[in-house]
Amino acid sequence: MTDHPLPFRDPQLSFALRTDDLLGRLTLDERIAMLHQFAPAVERLGLGPFRTGQEALHGVAWMGPATVFPQAVGLGATWNDDLVRRVGEAVGNEVRAKRAQDDRVGLNVWAPTVNLLRHPLWGRGEEGYSEDPALTSAIAVAYTRGLRGDDPHYWRTAPVLKHWLAHNNETDRDTASSSVRPRVLHEYDLRAFRDAVRAGAVAGVMPAYNLVNGRPNHVSPLLEQHLRSWTDQPLVVCSDAGAPSNLVDSEHYFDTHEEATAAALKAGVDSFTDHGTDSTVMTGRIRDALDKGLLDESDIDTAVRRLLAMRFALGEFDPELDPYAQVDDLDTEEHRALALEAAEQAVVLLKNDGLLPLAPGRGHTVAVVGLLADDCKLDWYSGTLMHRSTPLDGIRERYGADNVVHTEGVDRVRLKTSEGWLRVPEADGTQDGEARGAEGALDPALLAGRTDLPPLTCGDEATELALVDWGDGVLTLRTDEGLYLSVADDGYVRASADEPGGWVVQETFRMEAVGGHDGGHRLLHMGTGGYVSVAADGAKVAVSGEKISRDDATVFESETVEHGADAVARVAAAADTVIVVAGNDPHINGRETEDRTTLALPAQQDRLWRAAHAANPRTVLVLSSAYPYAVVDAAAALPALLWTAHGGQAAGTALARVLAGDVSPAGRLPQTWYASDDDLPGLFDYDVIGSRQTYLYFGGTPLFPFGHGLGYTDFTYSELRTELDGELLRVSLTVTNDGATPADEVAQVYVRRAGPVGAARPSPKGLGRLLGSLDDPTDLPLRKLVAHRRVHLAPGAQERLDFTVSREELGHWSVAHGRWTVEPGAYEILAGASSADVRLTATEVVDVEAQGPRPVVARGLEAVDYDRQTGTVILDRTKTEGDVVAAASAGEEGHLFYRACDFGEGVEGLAFLVSGEGSVAVTVGGHSLSTLFSGDQGPYAYRTVEAVLDLRGVHELRVGLSGSVRLARIDVIPRKESA
Repeated sequence: MTDHPLPFRDPQLSFALRTDDLLGRLTLDERIAMLHQFAPAVERLGLGPFRTGQEALHGVAWMGPATVFPQAVGLGATWNDDLVRRVGEAVGNEVRAKRAQDDRVGLNVWAPTVNLLRHPLWGRGEEGYSEDPALTSAIAVAYTRGLRGDDPHYWRTAPVLKHWLAHNNETDRDTASSSVRPRVLHEYDLRAFRDAVRAGAVAGVMPAYNLVNGRPNHVSPLLEQHLRSWTDQPLVVCSDAGAPSNLVDSEHYFDTHEEATAAALKAGVDSFTDHGTDSTVMTGRIRDALDKGLLDESDIDTAVRRLLAMRFALGEFDPELDPYAQVDDLDTEEHRALALEAAEQAVVLLKNDGLLPLAPGRGHTVAVVGLLADDCKLDWYSGTLMHRSTPLDGIRERYGADNVVHTEGVDRVRLKTSEGWLRVPEADGTQDGEARGAEGALDPALLAGRTDLPPLTCGDEATELALVDWGDGVLTLRTDEGLYLSVADDGYVRASADEPGGWVVQETFRMEAVGGHDGGHRLLHMGTGGYVSVAADGAKVAVSGEKISRDDATVFESETVEHGADAVARVAAAADTVIVVAGNDPHINGRETEDRTTLALPAQQDRLWRAAHAANPRTVLVLSSAYPYAVVDAAAALPALLWTAHGGQAAGTALARVLAGDVSPAGRLPQTWYASDDDLPGLFDYDVIGSRQTYLYFGGTPLFPFGHGLGYTDFTYSELRTELDGELLRVSLTVTNDGATPADEVAQVYVRRAGPVGAARPSPKGLGRLLGSLDDPTDLPLRKLVAHRRVHLAPGAQERLDFTVSREELGHWSVAHGRWTVEPGAYEILAGASSADVRLTATEVVDVEAQGPRPVVARGLEAVDYDRQTGTVILDRTKTEGDVVAAASAGEEGHLFYRACDFGEGVEGLAFLVSGEGSVAVTVGGHSLSTLFSGDQGPYAYRTVEAVLDLRGVHELRVGLSGSVRLARIDVIPRKESA
């Protein structure tokens, strides 16, 4: 034992022993206090305050100036693990540097987001890496290793993965439940978290707001059953903001906050993010739960032990030994160069008919037009820019300012009321505001709008405003000075914001036509829901906190001074080549709290590229956006098309270097670009298998496939070699640069079952879309990414690439046997430049014993282990564990299909474990019957309902559910032994 007076201070002891020593010295109140996000100091032991949670998705966020790297989806588009690891290192170092400047900066970083980009209309798609679990895992492992650092004992930062689990909708995000069948759970959603945790660079996870299978993620048994089974390292589970209260307030899953808090703590939540910096509410609930016997002190100790283990790993108690304690790398030359490199590598060339690269030349005029041509967009999780490069900036620098012409393409309007023209009065010169967020804030949602400027009024002279429709009729209005019309807490409308932003965006409006008034419109303020009224004291949307109603709104007449499309056409006609930059503002129409409604490019921006192309066929469309668009006409008509996520501080320079050919683009799409909204399933449909989602299952023709991306040279693939070596699949191939341009190539390796299962087929329609092929019992992916590598090759150079893949990647989760299964048979290994551009194919045969039919006599059937379903939903069996299946609609029957059920030598019937009331209909082995029952005692009051059936051999079992029936399990009734 140590002679140190405080063993937890003794660096010669293990972290585990020191943690136990410190835990034993803390009083109960001190331990409870540590369970809140903002844990107070324990001065008697020399412990400082500790905060969980520092946003660091693609740079240090919310804490003022920092290096801003491309959005996470842009990092995913690089397909470059090494690059992303270096970005993680830079971000981790800047967290450390800013921590040294400001002790509000936390070292427990809430990043990365590993939710899979299952649905392209999800508002937070910008935060994820890919629709594919393998690519997401690879990028997440790289980023977290960079954040963590490579010291064997101390961590640079402690990354927390977001958001556990199956979270892809902002609509009803805290009340909606994702139905996740076992195959989707094991093959898709868990996979994104599992590999990063197993890699050892993850300190914990954050549960998502939503429910999975009827149970809130914050009380999910999967946290213990899966997450903590993947590592021996103590993992900290941090709640999402306000989610503990949601368990009662919005989800109504528990009756009291004490019950909810106790359930979350027992399920594995360690740190409660609720009520901001005020810890008294949550600690009071924990204390009350303890007093009521809902918790034991051991539950509290388990959570505190994990939190303390993280603090030890971060070097809090050993500053003299912490190798990262003196890091001060902020905005270094290396970080600036890395931001540029990342932005360059994120650019995806979608189409090129030979127009690109566009070499700079004297007298060659380039028109740079579009709503994002002179903008460097940030998102909710960005830091404050220290450097800023827009596409216009970058192109002017690369091509020469004299060779570049520009127009934005906004519609310029004036608004008139019965009292005169809407105008922005001159400020009196005493205003003292600054850019929102420049000072840094623990919660930027609390940053208020400016009130030091005069509100808009009416007068004889109009202020011309730049009007942009971002889609769905959501408008912004901006002055020539670059200030957006915005609403502050006092309800007045001012020209005061540098950009749209904030948790509730205060810079968006919608025009509503007024019946009986030709050309008249009301102006609805989206952030407050109030209508604009212009009174003697100025324009406002609220009075004394009360929203102005539609009836009291001012009626405006809009006069268009110039259509943006006309300005674009004029500039395009005078140029040799046109670069149209379109896309989204990450704070509008697709962001946290708000899903998109369509894949279509907003109509105003669609008009701009069409106007440019009509005036000049040498038109390039650059989409700078957080998500895909269905730009079918543009892809058909234009000679060149590129996409990049919002690329951070170096976005414009990177784009210009790609356009000029200084860099050959080699970004690859991290998600499928669909051609139409009709190709999409419902936003709440999480069954990627049953509804044929993502490149894994989608059988239609996408606009651009997963993994797609072009460059300025040609690569050939050759000498594919594959070998099954025990539990490993070894793959090697050669990539050669056949062109005259040095460039990167991203080699991609996919696998699939050979034969009909893996063959491409059209997307099923109608019922077939839900059921798939009844002759295809496993619904295996059409192809599945198992390896990738980005390599740089000089002209004429080649490189031999070797990949080692676990044989498990050939398998799937068997619902028949409740385990991961690799079936015997032939498997194709596909190598190429995208999921659709396969250059080489090989076949390997797995020689193992087949699994056989479902052993229902021995194992029974969990209801959720179906092969197919229609019209059902998965719900919670109890509040703590298990799943059941019910009809999705009380008025319609839901159906479950279980294939190859082996009833052996014979059984006398089936026993259904159910709750609720209604009917269970059974079709099996030529028998059909329906059992009707009543007496609903509640959703968790289960009883057994028997159906007498003479069954033997192997049959498909079909079950119909109606009413409020919740089916938990099916067992057989064995034959009675004869006397």
